[in-house]
Amino acid sequence: MNIAERQKPPPGDLFLDHVAHFVPDVDAAAAVFEKLGFAVTPLSVHLTPEGPAGTSNRCVMLEEGYIELLAPTPGGLRLACFGTPDAAAEQVRLAAHGFEPPPVLDLSRKINKRDLARFKVVRTSDRMPEGRIQYVQHLTPGRVWQKPFINKFRLTSLMVVADDPVAAAARWARFSGLLPRRTKEGIRLQTARGAVLIDSDFPWKTPPAPALAGYGLACRNPKAFAARCTKAGMQVQRIGSRYAAVLPPVLGGAWLIG
Repeated sequence: MNIAERQKPPPGDLFLDHVAHFVPDVDAAAAVFEKLGFAVTPLSVHLTPEGPAGTSNRCVMLEEGYIELLAPTPGGLRLACFGTPDAAAEQVRLAAHGFEPPPVLDLSRKINKRDLARFKVVRTSDRMPEGRIQYVQHLTPGRVWQKPFINKFRLTSLMVVADDPVAAAARWARFSGLLPRRTKEGIRLQTARGAVLIDSDFPWKTPPAPALAGYGLACRNPKAFAARCTKAGMQVQRIGSRYAAVLPPVLGGAWLIG
């Protein structure tokens, strides 16, 4: 099975699929990643069945998951998405749990002049105050994870800052269908690939709760990558065997590298 096909979770499972930075200048945001040696996809315009959605993106594709740079809406790290094999089933389940999701959205975006990447997306009302928390069912993963743009990193976790972590974890559990458990790092909800960690505080400066505080990236040589982040002007600190790198304001949030 190739990398693209591995992004689709099997029936009954969820993946941490991607996170997104809402940015005022997508090319300036992409330049941060390019300076660190990442390949970033070209600009792509989002489409709905009715026409353009009014947004565009560039993406940092990973061996597991990806990072989206979404314009023109500013606001920092504001989106997290679970990958699902059945968007319609998630919509029904969310409605049963009081999240008031709109109907499943059929979305697409241009990859090049002739190819579209297609998705089914489930969003919620304002019941998830940390940001736009949603589900995606990939219909054409081979057009999203294209070999020239895949970076040798994996999206491993999402950090959520909350004033009341127990109450927030209970809500995220209803949203995701996952069981929360206490750990030294916070309350953890584990998907088949990737975890959500909820706490009132993290070892770096976070936005006011409720918010998405950062996300985890795994790579072959965390120490060398952390050194590249320091050289690029980021504030980096050692946390046990891992490193926390605070991202510049054009992106917002932080990476937990390890």
